Amino acid sequence: MVFSNLIFLYLFLPLNIILYYLSKNKTYRNLVLILFSLLFYAWGEPVWVFVLMFSVGVDYCNGRIIERSRGRLAAKLALAVSVGVNLSLLGLFKYSGFLVSSVNAAFGLSLPVPQFILPIGISFYSFQAISYVVDVYRGDVAAQKSYYKLLMYVSLYPQLVAGPIVRYSQIAVEIDERRTTSQDVSLGLTRMLCGLTKKVVIANVAGKLLEGFTGAPVGTLSVAGAWFGMLLFGLQIYYDFSGYSDMAIGLGQVFGFHYQENFNYPYVSSSVTEFWRRWHISLSSFFRDYVYIPLGGNRRRQYLNLFIVWFLTGLWHGPSWNFVLWGLYFGVFIALERLFLSKVLGRLPLVFSHLYLLVVALLGWTLFYFEDFGRLRGYLGVMFGLSGAPLWETKVGLVILNNLLWLIVALLFCLPVVPHVKALIARYASHRQMVLVRLCETVMNFALLFLCTSLLVGQSFNPFLYFRF
Repeated sequence: MVFSNLIFLYLFLPLNIILYYLSKNKTYRNLVLILFSLLFYAWGEPVWVFVLMFSVGVDYCNGRIIERSRGRLAAKLALAVSVGVNLSLLGLFKYSGFLVSSVNAAFGLSLPVPQFILPIGISFYSFQAISYVVDVYRGDVAAQKSYYKLLMYVSLYPQLVAGPIVRYSQIAVEIDERRTTSQDVSLGLTRMLCGLTKKVVIANVAGKLLEGFTGAPVGTLSVAGAWFGMLLFGLQIYYDFSGYSDMAIGLGQVFGFHYQENFNYPYVSSSVTEFWRRWHISLSSFFRDYVYIPLGGNRRRQYLNLFIVWFLTGLWHGPSWNFVLWGLYFGVFIALERLFLSKVLGRLPLVFSHLYLLVVALLGWTLFYFEDFGRLRGYLGVMFGLSGAPLWETKVGLVILNNLLWLIVALLFCLPVVPHVKALIARYASHRQMVLVRLCETVMNFALLFLCTSLLVGQSFNPFLYFRF
């Protein structure tokens, strides 16, 4: 089940909200959230619920052991077991086939390749579980004494299948004590509908248009067509994933949970370093706090630590060498910026440093998109004019003209337009005008819901990119 689904929008979510608010009893509300979260996760493949519950059980037991044995060997062993189990499950389901295939290719072997269906969201909830036990070991949080509350933290459906990666410390208090006002529900639903619109109106359209460029034979593309195709993919993956994060944050707020932001307009960046402070913030901060700093951070072996992190960042996105290449590609640019490039960019007019970031990002999305290295080479050859392809083709102009308004909107909302408008309203609007603003916001919500529903009815093209991660 996905959020951009009519069953979810008109049956699952309303029923969940109604049952949740039937009682103010905290235990009842937690139970409702657990049941709906497990149902949400089991919708696609029920068996993976038991893998999730087993993982939580391991972390629950080891968290209690760590707290009781703090400073002793038993605590270290419990931490090692918990981290080992989570990484082993992730490795088994996500990477075992990739590892065996790579060994076969490298040594000319014919070992049987394991075939597993990837449990949805395992990359996200495994990292959440690891952050919990590590934070308990560090003494940053107390171990959760209720298995069911820990299960609710890990399985809570707004962030279960595609993040953001929510750390236990961020919502530990809200698991036990949360108060939800009508304003929380209103703001949460508004955020959720804005995310849904980003997904349905922009990401889905970008993905459909993208097929005409990346799905075409490479020999038929022009240089402009190849670059425009990657622009479309850059828009698709941004609006797809940031839209899902908006929906997750909004739904969490409906039920009293306040998740941290996961995207902060990354395409306004003027360096790769800044881009990754704004893109998928929860993943970047996870690798910083649980891998980079423990390895030594900036204190020792800085660049080795950097490349280890970016190797793992690429590998986290998928069991394919193109993702590893993509991660190391960004690692190289961040290393160069630390060495000297940031000083050079700082002396340039902002437009040039911003252009540098956009070019680097679009080339990075090319590495990310093509898992087939033959197709990747061919596509990059067209982008750089090395294949004899023409600079322009009629198809590019027709696609732009036919979708000009959509393209303007998609590019415009990559900029922080909404926060600026909200800041202006808050600064200059009177109390009476604020009432009108809230009325307009309500009308807008219904209009967005109607628009998204209209586009989803009978629509077969509704992919979600991050399900495969």
